[in-house]
Amino acid sequence: MAWEVLSAIGTIAFAVSGAIVAMEEEYDIFGVYILGVVSAFGGGAIRNLLIGVPVSALWEQEMMFQLALASITIVFLFPHKLLGHWNRWGNFFDAIGLSAFAVQGAMYAVELDLPIYAVIVAAILTGSGGGIVRDVLAGRKPLVFKAEIYAVWAACAGLVISFEIIRIDLGLYLLFLVITILRILSYTFKWRLPTRQIHPL
Repeated sequence: MAWEVLSAIGTIAFAVSGAIVAMEEEYDIFGVYILGVVSAFGGGAIRNLLIGVPVSALWEQEMMFQLALASITIVFLFPHKLLGHWNRWGNFFDAIGLSAFAVQGAMYAVELDLPIYAVIVAAILTGSGGGIVRDVLAGRKPLVFKAEIYAVWAACAGLVISFEIIRIDLGLYLLFLVITILRILSYTFKWRLPTRQIHPL
């Protein structure tokens, strides 16, 4: 049950995120739908490629595609004044999508009996892959590589699930909530990983 719920939450969150980014870049309606769908399913596609699951398995998620298309349509029809507040809520939707898909991706890898490192990679790619594809297609520097702590939280979710510390749906929902809160705190208080710049001589 938790897998389906988290899949739905992540799909809606990233579909909305992709649609909004497309509208910010002044894409036409076709571009809005394309970027929204790619954002919602890009992470799962990348994960499947790397862990050896056919990408075609994504096409079996008919209900998720319907949720994505419905979410994109609603956002596209939103009054302009409401969309003007996206900068305030954009990171919030992104945090929800990251958390939901990180937990879902890790669960998927565990079900396939993959080793711990593969579970962690699956969590990272599922949680952040859609956002990376979205930003690249929109001509932006991917958020995961430049801003506050992002993919680390997905890795933490993968680590917890890989050790099978959590075995019940309630625990998975709590983990989703914790990762979401940590991501929100990281961009609110600008928690960052160490960086190193190379300056030309």
